[in-house]
Amino acid sequence: MKESELQKLVEELSLIYFNKPFRHRALFNSRLRTTGGRYLLHTHNIEINKKYYEQFGEKELVDIIKHELCHYHLHLEGKGYRHRDPDFRKLLKEVDAPRFCSPLPEYRKRRKSSKIIIYSCKSCNQVYKRRRSINISRYVCGKCRGKLIKIKELTSE
Repeated sequence: MKESELQKLVEELSLIYFNKPFRHRALFNSRLRTTGGRYLLHTHNIEINKKYYEQFGEKELVDIIKHELCHYHLHLEGKGYRHRDPDFRKLLKEVDAPRFCSPLPEYRKRRKSSKIIIYSCKSCNQVYKRRRSINISRYVCGKCRGKLIKIKELTSE
């Protein structure tokens, strides 16, 4: 799919589902990693992750576009356009758009195979599980301010 086809699709979906024109640009952004698309507040453009179209097909692409158009139209009308706003949630239901997109298989795989490091407090034995290692000489227990020690490192494959 070309960007001109994406632009045309976004304009059509805007008229079909929202009865309002889309007057800005819709484009593919290959740098998006974990999200299907995003609405840019300053330019009012919509960026779409092309990987979602390539891996899930046109239905997922249409769902992502409807979601981003909800942000777009609500923001331009001065209503609540954020995920937590009631206006946004109501409009999502009206146009049958998902609140979140499906995770890409490659991202899901990367998340599952990550390591988990377990730290414990010497004083109160509070346990902390972290995906990233921390500098135990700089950080202390959040409960009692005691010294932390590294217990073990788990890797899940």
